[in-house]
Amino acid sequence: MSEHTFRLNGKQVTVDVADDVRLLWVLRDLLGVTGPKYGCGINVCKACTSHHNGRAFNPCSVQVKDIESTDEITTIEGLPATVGEDLHPMQRAWLDHDVAQCGYCQPGQIMAAVAKVRQAAEQGREITDADIDEIRNICRCGTYFRIREAIKDGARNM
Repeated sequence: MSEHTFRLNGKQVTVDVADDVRLLWVLRDLLGVTGPKYGCGINVCKACTSHHNGRAFNPCSVQVKDIESTDEITTIEGLPATVGEDLHPMQRAWLDHDVAQCGYCQPGQIMAAVAKVRQAAEQGREITDADIDEIRNICRCGTYFRIREAIKDGARNM
């Protein structure tokens, strides 16, 4: 076992766990953060999508030893604090567009959407349909039309 320290949703955390444990299990089982969902464990379904230093990533595919003490991990639970509100604009858009059916993939969908909108903004442009097409999160309920509309709406308010 080794101690691993990083920032999680704005707070410094330390866990004592083997180096090869996947970050998703550290988040869920040791730190009690359940927003990132386990879907596949192999970086395919993207139900666990969170942010690593502001960029979308999948903690199911990252070992805890690969996270530095200065790294910031943000999950859906910490997303509202990034804008100082009770809900992030993308979360509000999800509610306004009644996106969720089962809801299992929604935290990952929202986190991927926020990262994609930020990426477009860093490039000095608005998000496009082509950008949204690059989001590869799987929704078993097939609410893709509502997801697309919510992303566009959320982007306008970010």
